[in-house]
Amino acid sequence: MNLYPINAGNFKLDGGAMFGVVPKSLWTRTNPADSNNMIDIAARCLLIEDGNRLILIDTGMGNKQSEKFYGYYHLWGDDTIDTSLAKYGFHRDDITDVFMTHLHFDHCGGSIQYNKDRTLLEPAFKNAHFWSNQKHWQWATQPNRREVASFLKENIMPMEESGHLKFTELPKNNSEDILKNSALGFDIFFANGHTEKQMIPMINYKGKTICFMADLLPTVGHLPIPFVMGYDTRPLLTLDEKEKFLNLAADNNYYLFLEHDAHNELITVQQTEKGVRLKDTFSSKDIFNL
Repeated sequence: MNLYPINAGNFKLDGGAMFGVVPKSLWTRTNPADSNNMIDIAARCLLIEDGNRLILIDTGMGNKQSEKFYGYYHLWGDDTIDTSLAKYGFHRDDITDVFMTHLHFDHCGGSIQYNKDRTLLEPAFKNAHFWSNQKHWQWATQPNRREVASFLKENIMPMEESGHLKFTELPKNNSEDILKNSALGFDIFFANGHTEKQMIPMINYKGKTICFMADLLPTVGHLPIPFVMGYDTRPLLTLDEKEKFLNLAADNNYYLFLEHDAHNELITVQQTEKGVRLKDTFSSKDIFNL
């Protein structure tokens, strides 16, 4: 198995929204804001090369929205999925599976594109299956008023219409959070605080457990348990899920792959008197032997 970081592009979000009720004087210590209160955000995806499968986890915002839409998010940098894939000798047509942690636009928008004359929406990975789960799919296709602006039909419905949509299993016991031995070759931690049945892949890689943190832990600055995004639909549940997962990560020396931290790729954590805190930071180059 080989792992590769795939940078789908960078953008900015309001720091207050990213940290909810936490005072700016605290969160700016780790996530400095610009004059408009915006902080740097990445869309760092992960490519798994395992035998004859190439599994891409999340796809960023994509490029099919309007100039006005992207204006809200202050895109920066030159990274794209295509240039990142090419860096490691791959093309989007090589992808066999696209695994979406959840269907918010900044995680799945790159899965769907316009055709050449912009008259039809089509899969951006024509040879891939798209993976979600039934409960989250229902949540996304019948959105609540809080998340309706994050679940964009043009990002979601073409997956089903293409005939390439597949669903992972869900834990059979409602008290269980981790699905073992999934069809994709990695375990999945299910979290419901940010959105219904967000999926956190846990990949066994050369004796290490690599966890793709999605929006359960967006950045290093979100390590303290009360530092929860204003975007979370059930913030009190996020507190419990973060605490459980971070304790597992500290006790088992998991490597946490950060999707949204523009300046830190992977971290490990440790138990301290203040709770779970940062232990070490790593580059993908170091851990994935790139």
